[in-house]
Order: sequence, then structure tokens, then C-alpha cells
Amino acid sequence: MDKLKIIKDQFVKKDLPKFGVGDTVKVMTKIPEGTDKVRLHPFEGVVIAKQGSGVSSSFTVRKVSYGEGIERVFPLYSPSIDRIELIRSGKVKRAKLYYLRGKVGKRATKIESKEEKA
Repeated sequence: MDKLKIIKDQFVKKDLPKFGVGDTVKVMTKIPEGTDKVRLHPFEGVVIAKQGSGVSSSFTVRKVSYGEGIERVFPLYSPSIDRIELIRSGKVKRAKLYYLRGKVGKRATKIESKEEKA
């Protein structure tokens, strides 16, 4: 049990923002180029799902690029993630937004923000 706690403390990052399903985030991932170079590549989209708990938790981000939907699953505590920026927080009534896969255009990306509802 003690070894599990050491592993959790090693991988858990403290500087992650609080975000939920429906929020628009920009995930900056590290891409190795060569032996010593690392480049940061952004992936900006809507969080459509969060699954798991603890160290093994992950989240799915969906974006529409040139009319084609792209989804990517990120482990939350992955060392390849440099930072996560919260662009816009959205207000949704579902835990999983898989219905966005069938939407086209602005309907696929526009989610009401929490400020617009108030």
C-alpha cells in the first residue's frame, strides 16, 4: 500500500485547473524533436468526457478541423502534458457529450457558457 502512495505522489500534478465536461480547453503537449529538443503543440477543443479517478483518470477533447471532427484522449497526469489552459467554461446537463459527434458547424462547437445562463 505504501508503494502505491509513493507512485501517486510522484505523478500527481498540483497545478492543473479545475475543468469539467463542456469546457473549452487548450492542452499543451510535449512533442520530442530530435535528441534534446521538445516542442509544445496545442490541442484546443471541447471536453466531451471525463473518466476514471485518481492517477488513472483521463479526459477526451474534441475539435473540428477543416470540417473533420478530431477526438483525442489525454491521461490527466501524463508527463507529456505541459499545461492545460481553460479557455471557456460551459454549462451542460450531461456527463458525456457524445451527441456532439452528430452535430455539424457551429452547433458542434457552441456550448452555452455559465455566464450566459445567469
